[in-house]
Amino acid sequence: MLKSYSLKHECGDELFPLLKVYRDAVNRVLEELWDNIEWEKRKVKGKKQWRLLPKYKVDVHSGKYKKKLRESLLVDWPYAAHWVDSAIKTAYSIFKSWRKNYVKGDRRRRRPTAKRLFARAKQTLIKLEGEKLRVTVKPGEHVHIDLTHRYFPLPSEVSSAGLGEPIITPEKIHLPVHYEDGNQGGKPSVAWDFNLLSFDGYSPETGWIRIDTSKLASVHISSFEKRRSVQRKASKSKKARRILAKYSNRERNRAGKHQLEITRVIQSVCGPVGLEELKKQGMFSRSRIWNRRISRSDWRGIARILEERLGEVKVEELDPYGSSSYSLGVGGRTKT
Repeated sequence: MLKSYSLKHECGDELFPLLKVYRDAVNRVLEELWDNIEWEKRKVKGKKQWRLLPKYKVDVHSGKYKKKLRESLLVDWPYAAHWVDSAIKTAYSIFKSWRKNYVKGDRRRRRPTAKRLFARAKQTLIKLEGEKLRVTVKPGEHVHIDLTHRYFPLPSEVSSAGLGEPIITPEKIHLPVHYEDGNQGGKPSVAWDFNLLSFDGYSPETGWIRIDTSKLASVHISSFEKRRSVQRKASKSKKARRILAKYSNRERNRAGKHQLEITRVIQSVCGPVGLEELKKQGMFSRSRIWNRRISRSDWRGIARILEERLGEVKVEELDPYGSSSYSLGVGGRTKT
């Protein structure tokens, strides 16, 4: 089981130069990968359309190619060499994600770019020293991030646990912690259908489970009516902009409270969770009312809380077609 926790730190000034150089290295690798692709014209399956799909000119995954890429980045590199390895791994992951989404039609034919300051620290660059996390910046030079104000147990306090690769930003550190799987209390696996006013789950062991989400929908509806009354004035009035921001923050906080309550109910009734892999872009129609209902739905927010914040359930994304007729097993999903 993997849980990810976020914690503020006060080492931004010390880490800022490293984060900037790390981002530049990631973008250099992304640019290198982009220059090594060519566009192949292929027919879209089942349609009369043609698309340009990316294809690598050379084997960018070979050890020889990566070694040459690593050596080029190490020229005049001021920090520990392991940061270069991490930057290459991160860039490959970003490019793979872009390529996968481009083939699906969710991305444009534009080179992906890392804009925010961040760095993924390899396990060879970190060491837990009591209440502090030591991060190696240069050989013999370290930064210590204080963890005394944490709200989660450290690996030294929990058996069979260990640290993953943390992501460091100028203000926060996102620390993944591995815990021993506990079979989640023997609870059944449930596959869930996302609807506008309810979550409908099914398990062969428990049958149908329905969670009412009408209160969550009413939060967005009432907030929409309030925002609409001042939205036209917001472009000309600072007071209207402040009121609009207040309404938006209030809606986000109230919706987050209901999202957390829903995820706690899901966590209490089931073990592994199957969620529909829904995409709002493909669900919009010519109906303005329908589009508003879809746009203010909180499917992804609830899934994110289940995956990241609670972290005590196994979450698997399912094909939306017939998702409620699946049950999750240890080795995958099986038709019921």
